[in-house]
Amino acid sequence: MEIMNLINALPGAAAQGLIWGVMAIGVYLTYRILDVADLTVDGTMCTGGAVCIMLMLSGCNVWVAMLAATGAGMLAGLVTGIFHTFMGIPAILAGILTQLSLYSVNLKIMGKANQAINVDKYDLLVSLRYIKNVPVWQNTILIVAVIILVLIALLYWFFGTELGCSLRATGCNPNMSRAQGINTARNTVIGLMLSNGLVAFSSALLAQYQGFSDVNMGRGAIVIGLAAVIIGEAVFGKIFRNFGFKLLGVVLGSILYYLVLQTVIWLGIDTDLLKLLSALVVAVFLAFPYWKGKYFSKPAKKGGSTNA
Repeated sequence: MEIMNLINALPGAAAQGLIWGVMAIGVYLTYRILDVADLTVDGTMCTGGAVCIMLMLSGCNVWVAMLAATGAGMLAGLVTGIFHTFMGIPAILAGILTQLSLYSVNLKIMGKANQAINVDKYDLLVSLRYIKNVPVWQNTILIVAVIILVLIALLYWFFGTELGCSLRATGCNPNMSRAQGINTARNTVIGLMLSNGLVAFSSALLAQYQGFSDVNMGRGAIVIGLAAVIIGEAVFGKIFRNFGFKLLGVVLGSILYYLVLQTVIWLGIDTDLLKLLSALVVAVFLAFPYWKGKYFSKPAKKGGSTNA
């Protein structure tokens, strides 16, 4: 009977993993492509949901509300970008400043700490009720999966353009990029806007899925995003070499993270320890390349060979 409880909970965990997978793609863009540690995510992960829910409560169409949420996230990324490039503040501190500011902004947007939306009264795109016993076209897992495939296709196209290639060059080698005439400051701002737009879009989906937006819903989001990126790379890194497939690997990493999380809950481990476990998982996966190079690699041979 207990194993059936776990099996019944897995579709919901997969749906959550997919929704957070959109956020993980945003984290991947800053962490891996731009090589920037962006902590704006914890604030943006509430902003998108807050904007989406409040607009829908005001009578807006769900797609318009989600587009506005994405725009709000891009504005948050713009602020972080300005702090970092124009004001010379280190990226990690710029993200913390924006994240701190967004707490007050999110409270002002919602009017209070929590805003709920009823799936029976509003035409939501996704909901936790749309997991089982619903028509296929209404199933949350299918809808979010299709959205993710479209997003990956768009990002794959964008990073193949001249601007997209210059963004990748900026993260890879900023000094060489500047020597080639690339505006690295502009590219950093664009990358931060794109990343936080995706995070806010994910937040809009999450708020609809859970039926409410909360001022603390983004707390610890960066850890979940990093966990998805690191797990995705560790599990699928050797299989997925193409950029588009790497993004898909990040999403699959997010799903795996939530499936493991659901299994941990099913095993009866104290839920108060989940954030601690998440942090430890990320720490271990981040440390693994270092351990591999230091303790498991073969030592280099001293001296050189002499050829006649």
